Amino acid sequence: MDVFDVIVIGGGLLGCFTARNLARYQLKTALFEAREDLCTGISRANTAVVYSGADTKPGTMKSHMCVQASQNFASLCAELGVRYKPCGSLMVCFGQRGEEILRRKLAQGLANGVRGIRLLGREEVLAMEPHLDGTVRLGLYAPDAGTVIPWEFGLAAAENAVHNGVEIFLNTKVTGIARRTDGYEVHAAGKVFWTRGIVNCAGLQADKILEKVQKPSVRIFPDACDYLILDTKVGGYIRHVVFFEPEDKANRLTLVPTVDGNILIEGGKYSLTGDAFFQTIPASLKQMQTMIASFVPSLPMEHVIRSFGAVRPNPYYVQRDFQSGLYVPIEKEIHSFNILETAENPAFLSLLGIKTPGLTCADELGRYAAERMAAVLQSEVNREFCSHAAAHLRLHDLPLAERVRYIRSHPAYGQIVCRCRNISAGEIIDSLHWHPGAVTLDGVKRRTGAGTGRCQGSFCTLRIMEMLAREQAIPVHLVNKDGPDSYIVQNEKCSYDHEPGKS
Repeated sequence: MDVFDVIVIGGGLLGCFTARNLARYQLKTALFEAREDLCTGISRANTAVVYSGADTKPGTMKSHMCVQASQNFASLCAELGVRYKPCGSLMVCFGQRGEEILRRKLAQGLANGVRGIRLLGREEVLAMEPHLDGTVRLGLYAPDAGTVIPWEFGLAAAENAVHNGVEIFLNTKVTGIARRTDGYEVHAAGKVFWTRGIVNCAGLQADKILEKVQKPSVRIFPDACDYLILDTKVGGYIRHVVFFEPEDKANRLTLVPTVDGNILIEGGKYSLTGDAFFQTIPASLKQMQTMIASFVPSLPMEHVIRSFGAVRPNPYYVQRDFQSGLYVPIEKEIHSFNILETAENPAFLSLLGIKTPGLTCADELGRYAAERMAAVLQSEVNREFCSHAAAHLRLHDLPLAERVRYIRSHPAYGQIVCRCRNISAGEIIDSLHWHPGAVTLDGVKRRTGAGTGRCQGSFCTLRIMEMLAREQAIPVHLVNKDGPDSYIVQNEKCSYDHEPGKS
């Protein structure tokens, strides 16, 4: 039986940063992820905004963490070798209701200690964002906001955790947890593990994990939203993260200038029916197009290269309905960070329904969870913990002369596989050997960016599949796109055995 001091359940952003922060203590730590890769759930699809802290209620844990995180985010990304774009945010309005909200958020931001936050008149707003519609009335500027690539951020934290002794178990779904006198017996992937403590970071499944040891008190009721991505041809059209505060609060819209030079557009949220996660809704996409035409009329929407859906975990306190036997929400959604600790299970910590600004506060939440667990388990600080991680080589970011020298000694980096992003075979091969490495097409995409450009993988997909097939010693038709049985080649008689770049 494998024995650990702490098991972290869930390999999204929160799980990765919790595992990394647990490595700061003398604790034998494991991270369990049900899927074949990390950051495949909520973390893979979100707005990627680092919030300043103007949107949160003063005096709360969420506000304190958000302001602290945003002001230190550039340093954290530098520490992890992750790209960060500190572009600032601009919340704009086009009506009286919006003006009232912006003035209220200015007061909130000042109370929370947001640096440099200020209101801008129409002329100042248009000077900062000249492509906005001229009827804009007011803007709220926060310089400490920015944007990051969520999975790049999470994977870097996981790698740093591994380098500090954390063990990661993929394809390890937790099926049972039994409370014992001095710890927990965890059943996962057909094996039994023993641990003194558990940190539950299971995202959309976090309530189900908690209910393996206690009766339901909080449950997650997800909602969703849709996104559009514009090609890098329109990079620079929007310079800041732009939040539109509408007169009708249901019609929200956010524009994000991404790290890679695209523009990401987020629409308003809507209720989910069933378990159709990560699908897009035509009506939602159409509404986004209509709003763009009103707020940024000259934005060239013919350059949309992709749409995708995202899911958000909304936590509610619940009680059992005696007629139906079901657990139903008893009050409105919980907006604060919901971190459950109980007297019956002191070494079982649950991060339930953590959403915006969960990405911003991932490290702060992970540090909080690690500190609480270290206190309960009476663990000492790990003096050998190393917080710094080397960035993975990105050939396109090197000066030309340095690039040429590197290719001469590493020929695989001279073979460009993804033309849109200028990503080489060497970088893709490297991504298969990260800790953990890519095992699917989307795993390569999350690590390298290959397939995220203008052609959306039409040129590079087959070549990447061939590399994955060779690495895993399987036929190309068994390579998965994203998760089990997500085969790209449906006819196993098709044969693609040639070398990349050769016909």
